[in-house]
Amino acid sequence: MKTEHTKLFTGSNIIVNGLKNLLDTEDISYIIKDKFESARLGGFGEQMDSVEVHVLDSDVEKAKMIIESYKGKINE
Repeated sequence: MKTEHTKLFTGSNIIVNGLKNLLDTEDISYIIKDKFESARLGGFGEQMDSVEVHVLDSDVEKAKMIIESYKGKINE
């Protein structure tokens, strides 16, 4: 059975690290795709805010609430 993931957030590594902590606290599985680091290692350029957070489809609704709350806190 293939597990599906949905991209819910894109930001800088620092912002994503804070979000990872919140998702860990709620036992939400996620995958981080760090395009900036991958590009840097490959010798290419990429925007610094190109770190993506993907969560399991079964956790999307719960993760959306956490992400919206987190966005409010970081934008204050």
